[in-house]
Amino acid sequence: MIRLNTVYFKPYQLLLVLVFLVNCGTTEKTTSSKVKEAQLNALMANKKFIIISDMALPLMTNSMNSLSNAGLFPPGSAASQINLTGNSNFLKVIGDSVIAELPYFGERQMGGGYNGRDTGIQFSGIPEEWELIKNEKKQRYDLRFNIINSTESFKVSVTFFPNLTTAININSSQRFPIRYSGSVAPISEE
Repeated sequence: MIRLNTVYFKPYQLLLVLVFLVNCGTTEKTTSSKVKEAQLNALMANKKFIIISDMALPLMTNSMNSLSNAGLFPPGSAASQINLTGNSNFLKVIGDSVIAELPYFGERQMGGGYNGRDTGIQFSGIPEEWELIKNEKKQRYDLRFNIINSTESFKVSVTFFPNLTTAININSSQRFPIRYSGSVAPISEE
């Protein structure tokens, strides 16, 4: 027998209490994840949300590695993982329209001009080949679309996870691919 504050427990009783406490903890996590999953389902049904990215994950190349060795990335960043905290960026979906302003880190394959403007990934409009699929097995949504701005075209793939985090993959006609990780939220009514 085990004595705890003048109460005696037999080993099997103590084990039973521990199992009960562990099960109560997992119920709370399950409830929290169900609430977030319901929020995600509502966001996808309403088609009115914003994604804010906290990390940019560019394709690792020799040039990116050279920039990293020169110390040209923000603190807490490396050539393959750049911290975007405090950096204004978004991808918004409002009905059938998509608007994005994302910083770009990587190499251009061609084009771009010499004006120094529009160095990030920017597009606005109604995308082509819009496809939003719910993956029931993995409990997530996959969004794919193509969109063109004035100088280049983009193939965009967004994965929405049940915990309201996201992964954005962008392939451009003029740049190396880049990925962003962040979170999704409803667009506030102003």
